[in-house]
Amino acid sequence: MKHLLNAQFMQRISSTGELRQNKHGTVVYCVGFLIIISLWILVFARELSALSFIRYTLLITLGYIAMIYDISTKRIPNALVLTMMAFWILLIMPMIIFGKDNKVGLLMDSIFGLLTGGGLFLLVYLISKKGLGGGDVKFMAAAGLYLGVAETVPSILYGTVLAAITGLVLIITKKIGRKDTIPLAPFLFAGIMITLVTK
Repeated sequence: MKHLLNAQFMQRISSTGELRQNKHGTVVYCVGFLIIISLWILVFARELSALSFIRYTLLITLGYIAMIYDISTKRIPNALVLTMMAFWILLIMPMIIFGKDNKVGLLMDSIFGLLTGGGLFLLVYLISKKGLGGGDVKFMAAAGLYLGVAETVPSILYGTVLAAITGLVLIITKKIGRKDTIPLAPFLFAGIMITLVTK
């Protein structure tokens, strides 16, 4: 009987801990959502073409989902990356088929954005011996399609600097060890948002 009571007590503690963790996670996601909405308003306060409006809407929405996945599971699903690419194809194909002006330039800029984002991160992935997650490589490649070269480079710069500073602070405060990793997608997403807001 005593062992049964102890087991029930430990189960109650465990469930309480999970409940608190879920509440904490909910607060984080809600605050993050409010921040994203605020940044969204700043981005869309400027006059945008219909193409840019849809492009940024898709990028911000799917980027936010990637950030949540990375925080929760420390991975970015391939299905999400493929969804990003599929939406880009659906967005760009009508412009290529029916567009009259600069459709080749638009397509090439997106492809070079993909190569820049994916290529730089793939290089780091190989040099660091998989110290960087493969999901981050694929996410930044897909994001490059939406950003183009001119916006991909500063997005990566802002994101990696923020990640490095955060990692350094966490190590100094002994929240993590030197060999521990932190999710990169939140910082990449922050870099993208900073680029869009300051554009």
